[in-house]
This record gives sequence, C-alpha cells and structure tokens, in this order.
Amino acid sequence: MCLLSANFKGSEDVTDCVGLLISILVRYPQVAAINFDPWKQLLKFNFICSRLLNDTELEKFKVYLLNCIQSFNYLERKDAALVEITHQVFEELTLIEIKRDVKTLVQEEIALVVEIFNQFWEGILVSDINESIIEEDLIMQEEIIEHMLESVRGSAEDKRLYAFREEGKVLVFNK
Repeated sequence: MCLLSANFKGSEDVTDCVGLLISILVRYPQVAAINFDPWKQLLKFNFICSRLLNDTELEKFKVYLLNCIQSFNYLERKDAALVEITHQVFEELTLIEIKRDVKTLVQEEIALVVEIFNQFWEGILVSDINESIIEEDLIMQEEIIEHMLESVRGSAEDKRLYAFREEGKVLVFNK
C-alpha cells in the first residue's frame, strides 16, 4: 500500500494528526475512511458493508458494539465522553460511522472495534487487505497509533482532516 500525505505547513500537531489517520488506515484495512475534527476532538471511523442492512440487523449490531465498548472502558476504568454509531445507505452499500472522542480513545479499543466488525459482518465487510504487510509492520503501526493518539489529545490543530483509500493509496485532505 502506498502512503500519500499532503505536505501541510504548520505545527507538529498537523503532522501527528496526518500520521494518526494514515497509521489507522494502514493497520486496519477494514476502515474505509476516517475524519478528525479538532474542534470537537473526535475521530469518525467509516466502515462499509457490501449489501443493504435492515434495521433489525443494524440495531442488533449497534447494541452489541456499544456494550463491547462500554465493557472495555469499564475494564480500563474510564468513561468514554462520546460513542455514537450511525449509518447511511448508498444504493447496495451500507456505511456505518462510529464517532469517538480522542481524549478517552486508545489503540486497543480501535482494535476491538475492528475485530467486532470483522466477526459480526464477516463476508460483507469491505476491506482493502494487503497480504504483503508483515506482522512486525502491523505491530509498529499499533505503537504509532497509540503515540499519535497521545500527541493529538488536546492539540491546538485547527484543520479538519479526512483520510480514505483509493486504488491502493491512502489519501489525506484538510477540509
């Protein structure tokens, strides 16, 4: 997978934010796109299912995912300030978006959420899996994600960032 990040002028915060988005997309090919809102200090993760999901399926999934996130945070002895799950339907696809506050989010929770998506939507979750990435690179990406999350918390960054995949590349834009 080729990485592409724009050369932003400004503080190290921008570099850390860009690095965070790129690392998440590289480490978790199931994440279709990710947004960072610096004013609200939140990340929006987008996942795509390759068919229309009915309301019953979506509600069952949302309850299950919220319970898993709450359980994880309980075990970590913290309260998530924001966990919001929404969806949109586009022709034959369903986009599921998860909003999470950066302050309480950790890399292990991201890994948990991705694994829940994998298990719950097995066979229909759109993924850009790259077999050439070796295990050591994945572990390194996890460490980078945790470091970047720490750096982004409370940053003075004022640019909204949006990252997604296109033809094997990760593209990052500021809005």
